[in-house]
Amino acid sequence: MIKESWKQKGFVDEPIPEGIDLAAEIRKMCKEKNAVILAHYYTDGAVQDIADFVGDSLALAQWSAKTDADIIVMCGVHFMGETNKILCPDKKVLVLDLNAGCSLADSCNAADLKKFVDEHPGYKVVSYVNTTAAVKALTDVVVTSSNAKLVIDSFPQDEKLIFGPDKNLGGYINSVTGRNMLLWNGGCHVHGQFSLAKILAIKAEHPNAKILVHPECPAPIQKIADVIGSTAGLLKYSIENEATEFIVATESGILHEMQKACPQKTFIPAPPETTESIGCSCNECAYMKLNTLEKLYNTLRYEWPTIEVDPDIQQKALRPIDRMLEISKALKSPMANK
Repeated sequence: MIKESWKQKGFVDEPIPEGIDLAAEIRKMCKEKNAVILAHYYTDGAVQDIADFVGDSLALAQWSAKTDADIIVMCGVHFMGETNKILCPDKKVLVLDLNAGCSLADSCNAADLKKFVDEHPGYKVVSYVNTTAAVKALTDVVVTSSNAKLVIDSFPQDEKLIFGPDKNLGGYINSVTGRNMLLWNGGCHVHGQFSLAKILAIKAEHPNAKILVHPECPAPIQKIADVIGSTAGLLKYSIENEATEFIVATESGILHEMQKACPQKTFIPAPPETTESIGCSCNECAYMKLNTLEKLYNTLRYEWPTIEVDPDIQQKALRPIDRMLEISKALKSPMANK
């Protein structure tokens, strides 16, 4: 039985046995319980290293849709666990900490979106995957940063579209498609606080470095980018490009995979406005960093916290996600190069 204190905290805080090999025990429980561990690129490196699959939001959704595991453990944030549950309603979906939310998802609630949609009849709704299940249920198609341009291009050029909640991603897609989508005024607290001046200062010190930028960043940051792309897209570019230095303007957790894939290259995290050092790697998502090996061990041990989605919302939210996955399966999304 789950202790009341655990429920109040949102995660299992049972002490870990001393001297235990966490990684070995976690893998043992996965085998015994037929569980699969999925981790986002923004989680801690130790969590990424033990996961069965590491990826961005699109890849994680695709993986959960095809897994034959009985239990899905989502190391990421709450909306990702919801997406897994929407795609796999008959599976047990676990997250490590119910407090691992998302500032972007929080910037758009379903009631406000419904009111906005009602005020704009005749518009189709395109929602970023960084949204709650209730918001997805009001959506015509879901997108990720990997496939947003591709999905938008699938609509007729004169289709009236509402895009939310990330205004920076929506503005970027408008700029590369020639659209004039109505944009919800939401944003990610991590991507919104990069310092243009500090990035340019780093560039001055490393003139040959390529600047990699996530489309959730504000337009001034996008304008100095050598490449704009999703976390997976930026990782791919850093591996394939012959440059040896990269300035990375996205959550710094991605540097773990970049450095693993390219140990001979140098990756410099773009700093936020709030840090004094231009080389500081502290632009991190506090929600993502709530995922730890200790919580992963206890989550598997007690099979809690679980993610539940109302069946009616699940059915409504499934349709726009399925549409996204169908489009992404049929076509390969291009990465925008400057």
